Amino acid sequence: MAKILLVEDDELLLKAYTRKLEMAQYEVETAVDGIDGLEKAKQLKPDLILIDILMPRLNGIEVLKRIKADPELKAIPVIALTNVTSSETTEECLRAGCVSYIIKSSTIPSGVLKEIKKVLD
Repeated sequence: MAKILLVEDDELLLKAYTRKLEMAQYEVETAVDGIDGLEKAKQLKPDLILIDILMPRLNGIEVLKRIKADPELKAIPVIALTNVTSSETTEECLRAGCVSYIIKSSTIPSGVLKEIKKVLD
């Protein structure tokens, strides 16, 4: 069973995506901000990280850059799951190492699952 770290500061979305991922037979760990997410990534070394961009304490782009700079974490695929729609932010995330950039408001949970399966396969 693949382990996914979901880093999201919106409690409702965190619960909804956790439930959806668990129903799809993924082991899910959660973090509520960037610092928590970075610490859990180091502890858990998940198979995939889903990360929001706008978060308290440390934004998702900074977390992504730190993950990709860490020799023990850099191979973990990271998917941005956010409502930030600017092309500049999308490009910055992809340049920093995101394998995919998903707009929450434009994608239903099954679309997110499809993208996760594509990345993990």
